[in-house]
Amino acid sequence: MKPTAEQYKKIYRAQMPKSKTGVDCLCAFTVGGMICMIGQVFLGLYSGIQGVDKDTAALLTSATLIALSALLTGFGVYDRISSFAGAGTLVPITGFANAVVSPALEFKSEGYVLGTGAKMFIIAGPVLVYGVAASVVAGLIWLLFL
Repeated sequence: MKPTAEQYKKIYRAQMPKSKTGVDCLCAFTVGGMICMIGQVFLGLYSGIQGVDKDTAALLTSATLIALSALLTGFGVYDRISSFAGAGTLVPITGFANAVVSPALEFKSEGYVLGTGAKMFIIAGPVLVYGVAASVVAGLIWLLFL
């Protein structure tokens, strides 16, 4: 006996897992905010050093976040954080560092050149290519029209 459309919908909805969108959004917001807060802490620490201007402090903060993200990825901690936080770990600088380090670690058994070197930018490569291309186009438009 074939169920009617209404019966099928009822069966389908009863079997479908419940959505956790609210909880997932809260976790992503919290972890992403904590990553940004850690960046602000480093910015404040570097700004407080005698003789360090704001631009240098921002550069040091970015380098620190990249290094910490790469280190946490290497130890497997970043993966556990991202499985909890989801998109919250995609805060641009830490997520990008993770996207570069993860494939490099995954393919290290194939050697330094054909494994780590070749696969390091498998995810981040298109982002770099299109980012550079977009900046060249924007620079040409600025040069020609402004």
